[in-house]
Amino acid sequence: MLPKPSPDPVLNKQVAVFLRVLNKLEDWFLILTLAVMVVLAIAQIFYRNVFGEGVVWIDPLLRVLVLWVAIGGAVVATRTDNHIRIDFFTRHIPEKYFKHLQHLVYAFCVFVCALITWHGVRFVHMDYGYGTIAFADIPAWVTELVIPIGFFMMAVRYLLLFISPPKRDAR
Repeated sequence: MLPKPSPDPVLNKQVAVFLRVLNKLEDWFLILTLAVMVVLAIAQIFYRNVFGEGVVWIDPLLRVLVLWVAIGGAVVATRTDNHIRIDFFTRHIPEKYFKHLQHLVYAFCVFVCALITWHGVRFVHMDYGYGTIAFADIPAWVTELVIPIGFFMMAVRYLLLFISPPKRDAR
């Protein structure tokens, strides 16, 4: 038998650096988006209490930013494999089958996230074609881009988990 070729250490290092940079970008995206949300909410409260009226575009922007934070948080949860899970199988399936079940779950998640990505792209393209406006002359498709991008990132993260699942106790 021939020995298995060892993985290319340079490529592994490049992938690790890329993932580290991507993790930082995701973290900063969440931090900045949440900070903007807090500042805008405080500003809106101030304007309403002091001037009796708020800024018209702040409320719709805050709704959009809630979606962005939710999807960004889901991407980070996927990265750390901390999504909501049902632990029924981990308690009742023999340990030798757990790894196979874990691979099946990750493959299913890749499929679902890829499917949502596809339909998210179609949704954004549809709003682009219709010229829908979200608020303050900002096209709706710009605010919706987070859907296909976020689910694509989750599909990639689950693919990475499928290829190299985290080592943990099945129980």
